[in-house]
Amino acid sequence: MIGAKMPHRLLVLFAGLFGACGVGLAAAAAHVSGGANLLAPASAIALAHAPSVLGLYLAVKHLKTALAAAWIISVGVLLFCGDLVVRQWTGHSLFPMAAPSGGICMMLGWIVVAAGAFLASP
Repeated sequence: MIGAKMPHRLLVLFAGLFGACGVGLAAAAAHVSGGANLLAPASAIALAHAPSVLGLYLAVKHLKTALAAAWIISVGVLLFCGDLVVRQWTGHSLFPMAAPSGGICMMLGWIVVAAGAFLASP
């Protein structure tokens, strides 16, 4: 992991952590009773995007926008899921508009993936 590729390998780390956290959040969500359960949507987002980020990392040679999309989606997942989990356990947000900002990042990341269809492969 030494050298220029190290920051990009963080995407693999994020993908693994998103998957693990998604499973853990699903288990935790099953035990939350009462009011709003913010852990379930956080779990779904983490589990949906874990393989996506890994796939984008692996597609760098075939999709010109893969790396940028993976980073944007990763930031979005961190913001969205992080905010929901913090709100579930503390009642406070990471910062104002953290979850919506994360959602916008994820949508933008998917638009960057789509834009790759119109660009020549690297």
